[in-house]
Amino acid sequence: ENIPLLPGSPRRLSPRAVVRGGQGPKHGQQCLQAPGPPAQGLQGSVPQGSGQASGGGSAPNSSVINNYLEASEPVSSEARVSCMHFYDSQRKVDYVLAYHYRKRGAHPGHSSPGHNLAIVSNGETGKDPQAGAPGDIELGPLDALEEERKEQREEFEHNLMEAGLELEKDLESKSQGSVFVRIHAPWQVLAREAEFLKIKVPTKKEMYEIKSQGSIAKTFSKILHKLSAPLKPRVPEHSNSRMKNLSYPFSREKMYLYNIQDKDTFFDNATRSRIVHEILKRTTCSRANNTMGINSLIANNIYEAAYPLHDGEYDSPGDDMNDRKLLYQEWARYGVFYKFQPIDLIRKYFGEKIGLYFAWLGLYTSFLIPSSVIGIIVFLYGCATIEEDIPSKEMCDQQNAFTMCPLCDTSCDYWNLSSACGTARASHLFDNPATVFFSIFMALWATMFLENWKRLQMRLGYFWDLTGIEEEEERAQEHSRPEYETKVREKMLKESNKSVVRKLGTSGTEAEDEDDEDKLTWKDRFPGYLMNFASILFMIALTFSIVFGVIVYRITTAAALSLNKATRSNVRVTVTATAVIINLVVILILDEIYGAVAKWLTKIEVPKTEQTFEERLILKAFLLKFVNAYSPIFYVAFFKGRFVGRPGSYVYVFDGYRMEECAPGGCLMELCIQLSIIMLGKQLIQNNIFEIGVPKLKKLFRKLKDETEPEEADSAHSKHPEQWDLDYSLEPYTGLTPEYMEMIIQFGFVTLFVASFPLAPVFALLNNVIEVRLDAKKFVTELRRPDAVRTKDIGIWFDILSGIGKFSVIINAFVIAVTSDFIPRLVYQYSYSHNGTLHGFVNHTLSFFNVSQLKEGTQPENSQFEQEVQFCRFKDYREPPWAPNPYEFSKQYWAVLSARLAFVIIFQNLVMFLSVLVDWMIPDIPTDISEQIKREKSLFVDFFLKEEHEKLKLAEEPARRSQSSGHRSKRGPAASPAPSGRSQLGSSASSGSQHTSV
Repeated sequence: ENIPLLPGSPRRLSPRAVVRGGQGPKHGQQCLQAPGPPAQGLQGSVPQGSGQASGGGSAPNSSVINNYLEASEPVSSEARVSCMHFYDSQRKVDYVLAYHYRKRGAHPGHSSPGHNLAIVSNGETGKDPQAGAPGDIELGPLDALEEERKEQREEFEHNLMEAGLELEKDLESKSQGSVFVRIHAPWQVLAREAEFLKIKVPTKKEMYEIKSQGSIAKTFSKILHKLSAPLKPRVPEHSNSRMKNLSYPFSREKMYLYNIQDKDTFFDNATRSRIVHEILKRTTCSRANNTMGINSLIANNIYEAAYPLHDGEYDSPGDDMNDRKLLYQEWARYGVFYKFQPIDLIRKYFGEKIGLYFAWLGLYTSFLIPSSVIGIIVFLYGCATIEEDIPSKEMCDQQNAFTMCPLCDTSCDYWNLSSACGTARASHLFDNPATVFFSIFMALWATMFLENWKRLQMRLGYFWDLTGIEEEEERAQEHSRPEYETKVREKMLKESNKSVVRKLGTSGTEAEDEDDEDKLTWKDRFPGYLMNFASILFMIALTFSIVFGVIVYRITTAAALSLNKATRSNVRVTVTATAVIINLVVILILDEIYGAVAKWLTKIEVPKTEQTFEERLILKAFLLKFVNAYSPIFYVAFFKGRFVGRPGSYVYVFDGYRMEECAPGGCLMELCIQLSIIMLGKQLIQNNIFEIGVPKLKKLFRKLKDETEPEEADSAHSKHPEQWDLDYSLEPYTGLTPEYMEMIIQFGFVTLFVASFPLAPVFALLNNVIEVRLDAKKFVTELRRPDAVRTKDIGIWFDILSGIGKFSVIINAFVIAVTSDFIPRLVYQYSYSHNGTLHGFVNHTLSFFNVSQLKEGTQPENSQFEQEVQFCRFKDYREPPWAPNPYEFSKQYWAVLSARLAFVIIFQNLVMFLSVLVDWMIPDIPTDISEQIKREKSLFVDFFLKEEHEKLKLAEEPARRSQSSGHRSKRGPAASPAPSGRSQLGSSASSGSQHTSV
């Protein structure tokens, strides 16, 4: 079909370009013009009754020249087969480019549809004879910019046609508005690009069954299949878990291998749009400083958007079904929350990258079920044993009458430990021996989750033919980001100015620097790196300062509330609740700020490729959001109450304000409250309300804006909008980073501090059940269709997950050892208890203080305590006042400290060892998949030999016929010679290979 392999090469147009006449297009439709011989001399004359060619006597908008294929009469929107096609109802719209235009504002005559510029395929501008000359109008700055963009668009669209694509676009019939350039890839282009991209497609070989290992596994699989049948979505199984197609990279020379029944449907819509997107990415535009690809043109506002179309409407009435509607009904509704996800259909519609995200999210959610069950059991164990807990009983026993030292200076009185009975009983729900075993379980759970994900990833990679896509990833590295190209051009411009001076003095050293001129070196990036380092340090310092500010708020508020008798009893509850809410609000605000800052910092680094940009953005955003989300929790877990001092020698933040200390039952209960409110608040407000509310508000604002803009509306068009109009009104797809980020932060909440909050997996599970359907609905109904991206794994996110899993072991070890009373109880029970029980534990943990040694001005004023106090108690391991070294750390303190450190070391090494053991026991590649990969190779060999044998048979058949007919006629040497074996083979092979030569 005379289509060149690459854009920009010499081009000979197909002689089949003809005039489309007749009724004219709907809504001022215009196809790109292909120059060629006059219409009268073409194959297939102009249909009778049609208008003349463009530039003839008819109005310019009444005839449309079609590119490459034969024309047909335009069809109205109501009569067309599908809104997914060109106006000839034959060619699919594989991709859409959108841009906004404005006419030269001074002359209303230019808003008429009869005065339009027609883009021709060589990139020049064909003007209407009736239109005024450009010189008649003095161009303003905006008009000149618009003209420049128009020329760049024309050149880019011409280059797309040079690459073999077919375009159709609307007329610019208003004073200003949006225009859609619709792109169709014909079979020849699809075949060429599929071979270039090495896209794997199914062969003629029928689907073969993957055999199960042993009869027991097979029986168990059947039982499981029957039990889970009601939970499966009602979608066609594109890739059955036990069946697989034999796929092979597409090759035009081996067309006989593939089962090509219909060329229009051989490549699905996602693959077609992916092929067009690859062409768009590599097509250049010399008028735009040799800009490479559509992304650069969008960045320079030459086009507004580029997107593939959705497969029709998801809520259309009737029984007509498309993949989008099927996904909506079986996946993107809250009513089907109990069903499995149709992962294969998601992958088919959105591509492998999004398919892997939802597969990961589904596996993570399903793994939360066992951890939630165990967490509930641990919590119920705490509830069941609360009456048997000896330390809380002793604390609640009013007969013990432990007189505690004042909580603040002057205004606070002495108090009985039994008044903190409720806090002590509540802390036992989360501070009991079961939480230690739950922490070990969750560390192993994280390892098992990651190992199972690696196995599922390998399984999906096998079924989705993702093996050997390293070349595609390398090819993706070739496409530079627009910002990188701009920076390189600026550098080269500076270098070219300097080289004029350089050439006068030197000539030999220039060759060495040539390579550095067309890329950015570390010297060019150093200011960006320095800015990144300084900004990240500043942001982390800002987070810490806000945490310190909240600490100051807690201290000052507690002191203020203690002055009033009415509020004195509820000081701790009030301060804790309000401080946690402040922390939550600050975290939500800083999360949004840090996301924007991370993006800006990554931009000034100027990474070369999109993949590098994404990885660096993820690392920065994760670091900042991790510090933001967890810093107040780290403070409560490891720092609160550690630097208080002791009675008579307290540590003061400001003059008169003591450092805050933990509740009598320890800081674990407060840590649990802090963790639960921040986790639930983030999930409810940020993840759900923001995700649901913000897109709806954006849609509402856009609708109000469209209604207020004075545009010449087309009533027929507004009643029956095309699919590209509907998709243009949707939100653009911005990547999976926000989706992964919220799940990774949640994974941290589930694993890092699970020793203090065993119910974290339960709340995560409830959130994720909604999150899966929320994300599904967003992708199906609210976002433009993303480009199908092939990738073999989830990338840097797996490394972050693995890092959090390892870090969680250390954090949980310290939470159990330092924050909880688990170690002090063990030490007391086995070293100091007289009868091997915890009787006397509370008295053991409280030290004595002689109240006469309180500093002047800090004693309680007007003490209402019943009896005169000589000694008060405080929680610490210190020598009593009558000891030789009063108030020094006692032997018990050092015994408990050494036990805590020993526990951290033993716990960490034990759990790490068990994690490595689990990792070793679970192979990364499932056994059946590794065997099937070997089996597939032998199947390929058999299939190729069979097909080659049939091909040779077909090639030899004409030769045999010609020989037998020659013997019958007994012709002599004068007979015409037979064609050579090579030409015979080629011709007969093409005739018998069930395809059209490309």
